[in-house]
Amino acid sequence: MIDFEKFELENGLKVLVHKDTSTPIVAINILYDVGSRDEDPDKTGFAHLFEHLMFGGSINIPKYDVPLENAGGENNAFTNNDITNYYLTIPKQNLELAFWLESDRMLNLAFSKKSLDVQRNVVIEEFKQSYLNQPYGDVWLLLRPLAYKVHPYLWTTIGKDISHIENATMADVKSFYKKYYNPNNAILSIAGDIDINEIKALSQKWFGPIQSLEKPKRNLPKEPTQQKPQHLSVERDVPVDAIYKAYHMCNRTDDDYYTTDLISDVLSNGNSSRLFSRLVKERQVFSKINAYISGDIDNGLFIFTGKLANGIKMEEAENALNVEIEKMKTEEVSKDELQKVKNKIESTIEFSEINVLDKAMNLAYSELLGDADLINQEIGLYNKVTKEDIQKVAFKIFNNNNCSTLYYYAN
Repeated sequence: MIDFEKFELENGLKVLVHKDTSTPIVAINILYDVGSRDEDPDKTGFAHLFEHLMFGGSINIPKYDVPLENAGGENNAFTNNDITNYYLTIPKQNLELAFWLESDRMLNLAFSKKSLDVQRNVVIEEFKQSYLNQPYGDVWLLLRPLAYKVHPYLWTTIGKDISHIENATMADVKSFYKKYYNPNNAILSIAGDIDINEIKALSQKWFGPIQSLEKPKRNLPKEPTQQKPQHLSVERDVPVDAIYKAYHMCNRTDDDYYTTDLISDVLSNGNSSRLFSRLVKERQVFSKINAYISGDIDNGLFIFTGKLANGIKMEEAENALNVEIEKMKTEEVSKDELQKVKNKIESTIEFSEINVLDKAMNLAYSELLGDADLINQEIGLYNKVTKEDIQKVAFKIFNNNNCSTLYYYAN
């Protein structure tokens, strides 16, 4: 159980506070409600570019990292389809410094041509290294637009095309910042040996004066139900053939989400899971295979990824995988099998409640989903899932017309 207090500033900034006396380190997480799904289809990659730009200096702080590191702090950030998240840890005696740093870059980022050029080049190099010059690196550049036709999940966080970042202008980035980097579009969470009254005072002092702007209205196109299977075959300079299958699934707040997550664990969590024990160990069709869910806030994907074993043809591998997928629909999971994956998830959740940074992150994300107390409800929601639920949801998702398959051949 994670106890927390919540309050909101007049400018709309939501603040969540969790007291943990076990550590002298305080974690601060600030989540901005903007991800790659919010981008203009002709100007993609901006949310991720901003993750980098936010470290380029603000109006009063030329180099964000310098004062933080001098105070014994560490920081990082990440962007995905749905959110941009910044986090840091700092000794509690230097807590106010963290408020100063985060509020200053929310108030007024220092947009210089040099900073934009530097970060743009960093992102372009990341695009090349991670997506273009790495074995299997372009899988998501291929699979997303295969599975999605209208929803902005059809492009990756790094962007549709490298030219979008290459051509980003100062006016483009300033407009993006003004639209999304505002207190009423953010959630601040703090975890550590802290005093709620001190946090209220610091929040008001450093964030209170920042003016709120109109919260962006999200009106994203709804992905239509997929009516027929999608297929794409490519050849690349890679060691072995691989197959990727993506099925449309529910969104993160749907009642079926927890059932779907458990299905992925039955199939692929650990060496005793079905896919590993049957397709890697017993039949040796794959050298490596995984099943997982994207966990997106809007309707996401249930994904299978498999590297074929030497000498195995693509058709043989896909047929073997399809047999295991079909069994999820036609055969009930055993009581022991279901309990095993529930136990694993429970231990994972409980382990995440040890670290103050994980707690700060999870509180902010739960609040974005609608209720910060979801962090305390999730074990119960997983435990409620029945064998019947598993079979029913598997039947709903694992429909051939709902599947997009990427055949990735080694040339």
